[in-house]
Amino acid sequence: MHAPYETASRSAQWLRAILVGCLVVAVTASALFAYRYFSQPKTMTIAAGSPDGEPARLMSAIAGRLTRHDSGIRIKIVPMGSALEAAQAFSRGEADLAIVRADANDLTNARTVVLVSYGVAMVIVPPGTAGTMESLKGKTIGVVGGEVNRNLVEALTRDYDLASAKTRFKDLTVGDAQQAFRNREVSALLVVTPISEKYLSLLRGIFAGNPKRRPQLVPIESADAIANVAQAYESYELPKGTVRGSPPVPDEDITTLRVAFYLVAQKNVSETAIAELTKAIMDARRDLLAEYPLLAQVVAPSTDKDAFIPVHRGAAAFYEDTQESLLDKYGNALFLAPMLLGVLASFLTMARKFVTLGAESIADPLDPLYALAVPIRQARSEAELKGIEEKIDQIMRLQLRKRSNRKTRAADAAALSLTAQRLEHLIQHRRSRLPQD
Repeated sequence: MHAPYETASRSAQWLRAILVGCLVVAVTASALFAYRYFSQPKTMTIAAGSPDGEPARLMSAIAGRLTRHDSGIRIKIVPMGSALEAAQAFSRGEADLAIVRADANDLTNARTVVLVSYGVAMVIVPPGTAGTMESLKGKTIGVVGGEVNRNLVEALTRDYDLASAKTRFKDLTVGDAQQAFRNREVSALLVVTPISEKYLSLLRGIFAGNPKRRPQLVPIESADAIANVAQAYESYELPKGTVRGSPPVPDEDITTLRVAFYLVAQKNVSETAIAELTKAIMDARRDLLAEYPLLAQVVAPSTDKDAFIPVHRGAAAFYEDTQESLLDKYGNALFLAPMLLGVLASFLTMARKFVTLGAESIADPLDPLYALAVPIRQARSEAELKGIEEKIDQIMRLQLRKRSNRKTRAADAAALSLTAQRLEHLIQHRRSRLPQD
């Protein structure tokens, strides 16, 4: 009787152990997957574009620093042909970040990270031309960059009423602008460029030649009024000699407009990732300035609530030094860790009980011994009693074997011995009551 119980007990234990093992493997695999997912560097895409590719090269240098310093973030550069294309890709959700002009359309989801540079508007007219915006009415103005300056053209047209005067605007590439200007295909050039040596050198060719017959810059006297209506623009005083020092161009400070170039991020991008990226960019200014002079113009954007493009919360945390400390960042984890350990301990206890469920009650030798009491009392022959004695012997041999392997406690062995003695008395008593042949 005992062997089937023992076999059933072991089979049930193995089955439960396999089920618990599968559960442990599944939970462990899930935990490892979660750990790898959350611990691997986060990759963000940046759309950067200009005709010369300088913004893309600059961000590639930042990306290299992040990789070398084993940062928790990585950036992937998506080169674009212009800031307008970068802004369009950003608006379509094809990039996490982008370098855009403040006057780009559809930046509702944009949040500033750093102010990269300013583009200054310059209106250039040939020598001998009246240097006013009014004098350009009814004429053709070449717009370098074309569509990227469309909103600026609309702002100038609206303020100076150029449309009713039938003023025409002709889109020009950087390469075609100088020739079109010299051949008088256009009466003026509208250029928006950062004030840095690399970009200003492209303009100096237009102002070469006889100092008395050189082109001149036209002031935008209504810059304040335009900036009040179109908040993407700011009134700006271009210093004397900015474009050329001798002879100076312009020959005195002139009023014009400027527009900011921002590195912006989607507003739902991780605050921690943006804070780390902001720190990397600001730290890079010192180390990479010689190679990338444009970094000299990189500054923190406005963190005011009424800023034209709001600052990203991750960048604001860096600028305002309100980033979370380690305790703030991992406080919840430290609080939950003991609870999780308690849950794990409870799980292990329940798993052990589940695996050994019924093992003690089924495999306990006292149960089959107790079960023999009724057959002894009901035995009607000496053969039945001998069979019962053989079963008792089998159980005792098994328990002696377990005791030799130290699998039986002393208390269990004593109870087993007393039970066996009790059964022997029952057998003797039943044997004395059997009919004598």
